[in-house]
Amino acid sequence: MHFLNRNNPCWCGSGVKYKKCHYDFDQKLARCRLQGCIIPARNMIKTPSQIEAIRESAKVNIAVLDYVAEHIRAGVTTEEIDQWVCRQTARHHAVPAPLHYEGFPKSVCTSINEVVCHGIPSPDVVLKDGDIVNVDCSTNLNGYYSDSSRMFCIGDVSPEKKKLVEVTKECMELGLKEVKPWAFMGDMSQAVNDHARAHGYRVVRDIGGHGVGLEFHEEPWVSYVAPRGTEMILAPGMMFTIEPMINMGTEEVYVDEDDNWTVYTEDGKPSAQWEIQVLVTEDGCEVISY
Repeated sequence: MHFLNRNNPCWCGSGVKYKKCHYDFDQKLARCRLQGCIIPARNMIKTPSQIEAIRESAKVNIAVLDYVAEHIRAGVTTEEIDQWVCRQTARHHAVPAPLHYEGFPKSVCTSINEVVCHGIPSPDVVLKDGDIVNVDCSTNLNGYYSDSSRMFCIGDVSPEKKKLVEVTKECMELGLKEVKPWAFMGDMSQAVNDHARAHGYRVVRDIGGHGVGLEFHEEPWVSYVAPRGTEMILAPGMMFTIEPMINMGTEEVYVDEDDNWTVYTEDGKPSAQWEIQVLVTEDGCEVISY
């Protein structure tokens, strides 16, 4: 970490002297590091102007998912969902972040039943009565990124699938309650994992959340199975996703060998996921996108 003279302008770009801006913050992080804690790098701490720009991106992301929620139903193809997302994002003068990201061919991820994540929209995939589907939407507005996903129950869904969807949302909400300044990322992770396991479910270990805001995917990587009191310190200004993938059966998953994107449960049982984008604040946290 580069140390500044207390009277120099703060590294965050506020224009305020370091001693009146992030000096105490950096001192606290330094003490945490001396105690053996993992601390965030400066580029993980969002400035007020960056946060405001990311909030504007999130407004688009939320509006797009609201549109999907109003129109999704049995008989709709996942390709139609992709077209909705593409058109609605463009209407707000933004760009779908997944499109062409590391070769991903579509504007949104649509993951049905045993698909854990990264499902690729297709005109051949039609939503049927009884399906559960995750629609994962991400937005780039003027170079600032937002990311969230929602589960949808299509028609008459079985009680078992409906419970999985509900418990997964509860896992996310319980994790959110643990996001507090100067707590640990593992506090959130254990809350998620404990609730899932209490209902006989398993949390996917190999795929986690991520930092987001200035890039689509940033550090830190976010586990949902880490124990309380471990992982990175949650410092004010950090922004990341809470997006646990909860499986009805085994936590083991595999990637489709043909498209190299679609992730399935190993045992073919259903999986569910909700995703929110969260900012750590001085007195708690703020949900940026949902």
